[in-house]
Amino acid sequence: MRTAFQRDRDRIIHCNAFRRLKHKTQVFIMPLSDHYVTRLTHTLEVSQIARTIARALNLNEDLTEAIALGHDLGHTPFGHIGEQVLNELCPFGFRHNEQSLRVVDVLEKDGQGLNLTWEVRDGILNHSKGGIEILGEGWIEVGTLEGQVVKIADVVAYVNHDITDAIRAGVITERELPSTAVNTLGNTPSQRINTLVTDIITYSLAQMSQPDIRKPKIGMTDKVLQVTNSLREFLFEKVYNPTLFTDETRRARQIIHILFSHFLKHEEELPKEYIMQDVPIERKVADYIAGMTDQYASRVAKEISGYSI
Repeated sequence: MRTAFQRDRDRIIHCNAFRRLKHKTQVFIMPLSDHYVTRLTHTLEVSQIARTIARALNLNEDLTEAIALGHDLGHTPFGHIGEQVLNELCPFGFRHNEQSLRVVDVLEKDGQGLNLTWEVRDGILNHSKGGIEILGEGWIEVGTLEGQVVKIADVVAYVNHDITDAIRAGVITERELPSTAVNTLGNTPSQRINTLVTDIITYSLAQMSQPDIRKPKIGMTDKVLQVTNSLREFLFEKVYNPTLFTDETRRARQIIHILFSHFLKHEEELPKEYIMQDVPIERKVADYIAGMTDQYASRVAKEISGYSI
């Protein structure tokens, strides 16, 4: 007999939003190579890492996996640049974690939602970290230890695979990586992941074994936390921020603007499941665009504008 969390996991895996993740950008927009990380492969890596940590800590693996698989369902086409543009255009703002919750609560199953447990919903909503340091001031608390595990596993996954993609793209070289991070965490992605996961387990077990701590925290030891934050800062400086000013990024921004402007004026062209929502038109348009894959958004924008973008 399936548990509630196994049911949640299965509902997420079989929903349309999950399938579309395979054609959504992680960092590099529609690269020519097939080997770059997509939003789907990122999600699977987070799930794998999170389950490993949860198993070692004797936490609920099914809950952990369900949160991990659902945490990025609300991501837009073209990665964080798509999220940034929608946040600029929408009067109510746009954040992918809130959209992920909206997907499972409202948008899936023709407006019925997936009827997930509060633990999974809480983990999905509170997984986002923004630009703050790992475990730093402003790090939003998650209601369960399993949700905390997914939140930190998300960092472990993207810090490592984004380095690999950036090297593949020629944006950075291995020699440029901060020496303190390499010396502490390892020279290869597998070494770094092993070091991080082992450290998280060691730190968190110590937290959970102390009877005087009412609310244990999933975290890292000071040294590993410091070098991981330095590696994350390096990625922002050398990879994430520079990618905001590429030709691909400018094209992505233009596509989102074309789509938003057009459907704002032509609500009747939205799919009927969006038209039927009793929400402001900007909400309907944002929901539709956020659900698009990179390729579909490009194709629709081309049909609207009449030229390739």
